[in-house]
Amino acid sequence: MTQIHVTAKINGDPVEFLCDPRETLLDVLRDRLGLTGTKEGCGTGDCGACSVTVDGRVVCSCLMLGAEAAGAEIGTVEGIADSENLHPLQRKFIEHAALQCGICTPGILVAAKNLLERSPDPTETEVRYWLAGNLCRCTGYDKIIHAVMDAAAEMREAS
Repeated sequence: MTQIHVTAKINGDPVEFLCDPRETLLDVLRDRLGLTGTKEGCGTGDCGACSVTVDGRVVCSCLMLGAEAAGAEIGTVEGIADSENLHPLQRKFIEHAALQCGICTPGILVAAKNLLERSPDPTETEVRYWLAGNLCRCTGYDKIIHAVMDAAAEMREAS
């Protein structure tokens, strides 16, 4: 099958790749570009483990074709930290022990960062609603919610 040439921006950097027209964005990120932080949980868009941002919107990369990324601005978990400095969300996840097996964590971090960019002072209900598409089998969610709320507070104080 003919490969498709795609140019996009990933985590702020211009990227070009070839992909099969049937290949998902998740597979392109992991297998072609080596961005293995994005995880496959279900492969059907039900768990959110593969969440990335595409043009500022959270999407399940297992449901999007790599070819559809042409011209898009994509954000993955690898783009959350600032060089060697962890993002407040990442630090708070560690401080609150808001992760266990780690399969869901990248998708939750991407979705939570997107929320805090849109709403720097979310209520707990808003955080729970925003992260409802991200399933976690290990933590029970409370530590995740507290980590996001704590990160939001720290980010507001810093700005």
